[in-house]
Amino acid sequence: MPKPTKGPRLGGSPAHERIILRNLASQLFEHGRVVTTVTKAKRVRPLAEKLINRAKTDTVANRRFVNRTITDRGIVHILFTEIGPRMEGRDGGYTRVTRIGIRKGDNAPMAVIEVISDKVAPKTPASAADAKAQINTATEAKDAEPEAGDAAVEHNAPAEDAAAQAPVADEQEAAEADEKAEEKSEA
Repeated sequence: MPKPTKGPRLGGSPAHERIILRNLASQLFEHGRVVTTVTKAKRVRPLAEKLINRAKTDTVANRRFVNRTITDRGIVHILFTEIGPRMEGRDGGYTRVTRIGIRKGDNAPMAVIEVISDKVAPKTPASAADAKAQINTATEAKDAEPEAGDAAVEHNAPAEDAAAQAPVADEQEAAEADEKAEEKSEA
Protein backbone atom coordinates (compact mmCIF):
# COMPACT_ATOMS: atom_id res chain seq x y z
CA MET A 1 0.00 0.00 0.00
CA PRO A 2 1.24 3.49 -0.66
CA LYS A 3 2.06 5.47 2.44
CA PRO A 4 -0.82 7.83 3.23
CA THR A 5 -0.02 11.39 2.28
CA LYS A 6 0.62 14.04 4.88
CA GLY A 7 -1.92 16.80 4.94
CA PRO A 8 -5.26 16.32 3.15
CA ARG A 9 -5.98 12.67 2.35
CA LEU A 10 -8.44 10.85 0.17
CA GLY A 11 -11.43 10.24 2.39
CA GLY A 12 -10.07 12.00 5.49
CA SER A 13 -8.17 9.40 7.52
CA PRO A 14 -5.25 7.15 6.51
CA ALA A 15 -7.39 4.05 7.00
CA HIS A 16 -10.14 5.45 4.78
CA GLU A 17 -7.57 6.33 2.11
CA ARG A 18 -6.23 2.75 2.13
CA ILE A 19 -9.76 1.38 1.77
CA ILE A 20 -10.52 3.72 -1.13
CA LEU A 21 -7.34 2.62 -2.93
CA ARG A 22 -8.08 -1.07 -2.30
CA ASN A 23 -11.58 -0.71 -3.72
CA LEU A 24 -10.37 1.24 -6.76
CA ALA A 25 -7.67 -1.36 -7.47
CA SER A 26 -10.20 -4.20 -7.11
CA GLN A 27 -12.63 -2.54 -9.51
CA LEU A 28 -9.81 -1.78 -11.95
CA PHE A 29 -8.79 -5.45 -12.13
CA GLU A 30 -12.39 -6.66 -12.31
CA HIS A 31 -13.62 -4.29 -15.04
CA GLY A 32 -10.38 -3.28 -16.78
CA ARG A 33 -11.11 0.44 -16.46
CA VAL A 34 -12.49 2.81 -13.84
CA VAL A 35 -13.77 6.38 -14.19
CA THR A 36 -12.67 8.41 -11.16
CA THR A 37 -11.12 11.73 -10.22
CA VAL A 38 -7.62 12.55 -11.43
CA THR A 39 -6.27 12.60 -7.86
CA LYS A 40 -7.61 9.14 -7.06
CA ALA A 41 -6.37 7.76 -10.38
CA LYS A 42 -2.87 9.09 -9.73
CA ARG A 43 -2.88 7.63 -6.21
CA VAL A 44 -4.13 4.16 -7.23
CA ARG A 45 -1.76 3.77 -10.19
CA PRO A 46 1.41 2.83 -8.20
CA LEU A 47 -0.57 0.32 -6.12
CA ALA A 48 -2.06 -1.30 -9.24
CA GLU A 49 1.36 -1.44 -10.93
CA LYS A 50 2.91 -3.21 -7.92
CA LEU A 51 0.10 -5.75 -7.76
CA ILE A 52 0.29 -6.50 -11.49
CA ASN A 53 4.06 -6.87 -11.20
CA ARG A 54 3.54 -9.45 -8.44
CA ALA A 55 0.91 -11.24 -10.54
CA LYS A 56 3.36 -11.82 -13.38
CA THR A 57 4.91 -14.72 -11.44
CA ASP A 58 2.35 -16.98 -9.80
CA THR A 59 3.89 -18.06 -6.49
CA VAL A 60 2.33 -18.62 -3.08
CA ALA A 61 4.23 -15.65 -1.65
CA ASN A 62 3.00 -13.34 -4.41
CA ARG A 63 -0.59 -14.54 -3.97
CA ARG A 64 -0.39 -13.88 -0.24
CA PHE A 65 1.03 -10.40 -0.87
CA VAL A 66 -1.80 -9.57 -3.27
CA ASN A 67 -4.41 -11.10 -0.92
CA ARG A 68 -3.39 -8.56 1.74
CA THR A 69 -4.66 -5.79 -0.52
CA ILE A 70 -7.32 -7.43 -2.70
CA THR A 71 -9.58 -9.53 -0.49
CA ASP A 72 -11.89 -10.86 -3.22
CA ARG A 73 -10.49 -14.21 -4.35
CA GLY A 74 -12.23 -14.01 -7.72
CA ILE A 75 -10.44 -10.77 -8.55
CA VAL A 76 -7.11 -12.23 -7.36
CA HIS A 77 -7.72 -15.18 -9.68
CA ILE A 78 -8.38 -12.81 -12.62
CA LEU A 79 -5.23 -10.89 -11.75
CA PHE A 80 -3.01 -13.99 -11.71
CA THR A 81 -4.58 -15.91 -14.63
CA GLU A 82 -5.43 -13.16 -17.12
CA ILE A 83 -3.75 -9.83 -16.38
CA GLY A 84 -0.39 -11.10 -15.07
CA PRO A 85 0.43 -13.44 -17.98
CA ARG A 86 -0.68 -10.78 -20.49
CA MET A 87 1.93 -8.38 -19.06
CA GLU A 88 4.75 -10.94 -19.07
CA GLY A 89 6.89 -9.16 -21.68
CA ARG A 90 6.26 -5.64 -20.35
CA ASP A 91 8.60 -3.97 -17.86
CA GLY A 92 6.17 -1.62 -16.14
CA GLY A 93 3.60 0.80 -17.46
CA TYR A 94 0.71 -1.61 -17.03
CA THR A 95 -1.90 1.11 -16.53
CA ARG A 96 -2.87 4.28 -18.35
CA VAL A 97 -4.49 7.40 -16.89
CA THR A 98 -6.41 9.54 -19.38
CA ARG A 99 -8.10 12.81 -18.46
CA ILE A 100 -11.67 13.03 -19.72
CA GLY A 101 -12.85 16.46 -18.59
CA ILE A 102 -14.73 17.72 -15.58
CA ARG A 103 -17.62 16.30 -13.56
CA LYS A 104 -20.89 18.15 -14.04
CA GLY A 105 -21.89 18.67 -10.42
CA ASP A 106 -18.71 19.94 -8.77
CA ASN A 107 -16.25 20.58 -11.64
CA ALA A 108 -13.89 17.89 -10.33
CA PRO A 109 -11.33 16.87 -12.98
CA MET A 110 -12.14 13.32 -14.06
CA ALA A 111 -9.93 10.60 -15.51
CA VAL A 112 -10.12 7.03 -16.74
CA ILE A 113 -7.56 4.60 -15.39
CA GLU A 114 -7.34 1.40 -17.39
CA VAL A 115 -5.22 -1.71 -17.61
CA ILE A 116 -3.35 -1.69 -20.91
CA SER A 117 -4.65 -4.57 -23.00
CA ASP A 118 -2.00 -4.63 -25.72
CA LYS A 119 -0.01 -7.84 -25.62
CA VAL A 120 3.71 -7.17 -25.99
CA ALA A 121 6.04 -9.63 -27.66
CA PRO A 122 8.82 -10.72 -25.30
CA LYS A 123 12.19 -9.12 -25.85
CA THR A 124 14.66 -11.35 -27.67
CA PRO A 125 18.32 -10.48 -27.93
CA ALA A 126 19.22 -10.27 -31.62
CA SER A 127 22.72 -11.04 -32.77
CA ALA A 128 24.63 -8.69 -35.05
CA ALA A 129 24.31 -11.13 -37.96
CA ASP A 130 20.52 -11.25 -37.59
CA ALA A 131 20.33 -7.46 -37.53
CA LYS A 132 22.42 -7.17 -40.71
CA ALA A 133 20.25 -9.79 -42.42
CA GLN A 134 17.11 -7.83 -41.53
CA ILE A 135 18.64 -4.62 -42.89
CA ASN A 136 19.67 -6.34 -46.14
CA THR A 137 16.18 -7.79 -46.56
CA ALA A 138 14.62 -4.38 -46.00
CA THR A 139 16.88 -2.70 -48.59
CA GLU A 140 16.15 -5.44 -51.15
CA ALA A 141 12.44 -4.93 -50.61
CA LYS A 142 12.82 -1.17 -51.18
CA ASP A 143 14.79 -1.80 -54.39
CA ALA A 144 12.06 -4.12 -55.67
CA GLU A 145 9.25 -1.61 -55.04
CA PRO A 146 10.19 0.92 -57.79
CA GLU A 147 10.14 -1.85 -60.41
CA ALA A 148 6.60 -2.70 -59.45
CA GLY A 149 5.76 1.02 -59.42
CA ASP A 150 7.14 1.51 -62.97
CA ALA A 151 4.98 -1.35 -64.24
CA ALA A 152 1.95 0.21 -62.62
CA VAL A 153 2.67 3.53 -64.36
CA GLU A 154 2.92 1.79 -67.75
CA HIS A 155 -0.42 0.03 -67.22
CA ASN A 156 -2.05 3.31 -66.22
CA ALA A 157 -0.76 5.17 -69.32
CA PRO A 158 -3.77 4.32 -71.59
CA ALA A 159 -6.13 5.29 -68.81
CA GLU A 160 -4.30 8.60 -68.41
CA ASP A 161 -4.57 9.24 -72.17
CA ALA A 162 -8.32 8.61 -72.04
CA ALA A 163 -8.62 10.88 -69.02
CA ALA A 164 -6.69 13.62 -70.83
CA GLN A 165 -8.93 13.32 -73.92
CA ALA A 166 -12.15 13.45 -71.88
CA PRO A 167 -11.72 17.11 -70.80
CA VAL A 168 -11.02 18.10 -74.41
CA ALA A 169 -14.29 16.50 -75.52
CA ASP A 170 -16.13 18.24 -72.68
CA GLU A 171 -14.65 21.60 -73.74
CA GLN A 172 -15.77 21.08 -77.36
CA GLU A 173 -19.31 20.24 -76.24
CA ALA A 174 -19.38 23.32 -74.01
CA ALA A 175 -18.18 25.53 -76.90
CA GLU A 176 -20.89 24.13 -79.21
CA ALA A 177 -23.54 24.76 -76.55
CA ASP A 178 -22.32 28.38 -76.18
CA GLU A 179 -22.54 28.92 -79.97
CA LYS A 180 -26.12 27.59 -80.04
CA ALA A 181 -27.07 29.85 -77.13
CA GLU A 182 -25.60 32.89 -78.97
CA GLU A 183 -27.52 32.03 -82.15
CA LYS A 184 -30.79 31.80 -80.23
CA SER A 185 -30.18 35.12 -78.49
CA GLU A 186 -29.44 36.85 -81.85
CA ALA A 187 -32.64 35.52 -83.39
